[in-house]
Order: sequence, then structure tokens, then C-alpha cells
Amino acid sequence: MVNPEAKTPRERYRAQVRTEIKDRAWEQIATAGASALSLNAIAKQLGMSGPALYRYYAGRDELITELVRDAYLSLAGTFRAASSRPGADVTTLADALRTWALEDPQRYFLIYGTPVPGYHAPDDITAIASEIMATLLDAFAELSPSGPATPFDAHLEEHRDWAGGHSAPAATLRRALTFWTRLHGALSLELAGHFTGMGFDPARFYAAELDELTGLGQM
Repeated sequence: MVNPEAKTPRERYRAQVRTEIKDRAWEQIATAGASALSLNAIAKQLGMSGPALYRYYAGRDELITELVRDAYLSLAGTFRAASSRPGADVTTLADALRTWALEDPQRYFLIYGTPVPGYHAPDDITAIASEIMATLLDAFAELSPSGPATPFDAHLEEHRDWAGGHSAPAATLRRALTFWTRLHGALSLELAGHFTGMGFDPARFYAAELDELTGLGQM
């Protein structure tokens, strides 16, 4: 029986070239950042003309979208795998996030660093990002309530679109949002090298932040 998903030689070649283009794009991003991404430079590296490369990606934004999509899908998959482990909780997700970020800092910064000027991600990218947040909110929904309501809780009741329709109460949204932003703050500073030379272990600092966020419940 013929596999209906089998690719023709032409399709396999196209997929291979697109992968090579993305590999070169990541190399450029690691050297000069996503805002300096140049399809013409990639074409020269691959020994093809600029117009030839545009047969594989219509422009810079399409290539960036592919890279951003790959990054978000990778993190979403990492979160799904982490949340499916026996006994998984918010600490499991935090550890998975740091491991994922350290494996490829440029991939992390592409989606959580400075936005690329003039680039706007399509709706399907937003949907993948929402899946990541939903996994986090599900984990926080399993925790017991912590502390009295805050003024920001009331604000979140009226501004919860970012939560993608999740049914969690505002206090849970606040805890998850605080958790997410503080850990990203620690990760971003570590990956950017701002802790270098300060004499402490960034892993221990991250763990201390996590202990405070999950142990004290004062968020």
C-alpha cells in the first residue's frame, strides 16, 4: 500500500532546503540578532541567488514566523511532556522552562526577548502561545487559594483576555502571571549574561525565586 503521506523527491528536497535556510537563519540570529536577519546573506551562504531563495520563503517575515512557530511548538511540547509526568506541578513546569531556555538561548530570546521591529506574528502563533499559558494556568488551578484578594485581582476580573478564556478565578490568574513574569525575569537576565561576575549561582537564584513563589503563597 502506498503511504498517502509519502513525499516526492521534489518535496523532500524542498523540505531539506527550507531546513538548511532555517539553520543559517539561527546562525545569523545568534551572531547579530533577529532584527538583522538577511535572506540575501543566507542565499550567499547556501550558494544560491536571492531570487532562488525566495522560492522557499516569500520574505523575511515568513522565515521569522517559521522560526517563531518552531520555538513556540518546542516549548509547548516541552510543557505538555512535563505536565504529563506523575506528580507534575508548577515546579515541574518551571524546571522544564529553564532547561528548555538554557538548551538554546537564541530560541528563547526570539519569542521572549525584544520584539523584531516591524514584525507581527500571525494568529496561529498566538494560539500556540496561549496553549503554553493554559498549561500553566491548569497547574495553578490545582493549588489551594493563597491569601486575601488584592486590588489587582479585581483589575484582572475585567482584563483577562490574555488568559484565553480560562475559567480560573482572578487570584489564580494573578499567581500564574506573577510566577511567569518573575521566572522570565530571572531567566532573561541569566541568559543575557547580566549575572556573570556577580559571584552567585544563577541556578540557585532561580530555585530561590521558585521556592518563594510556590512555598510562601504570597503572590
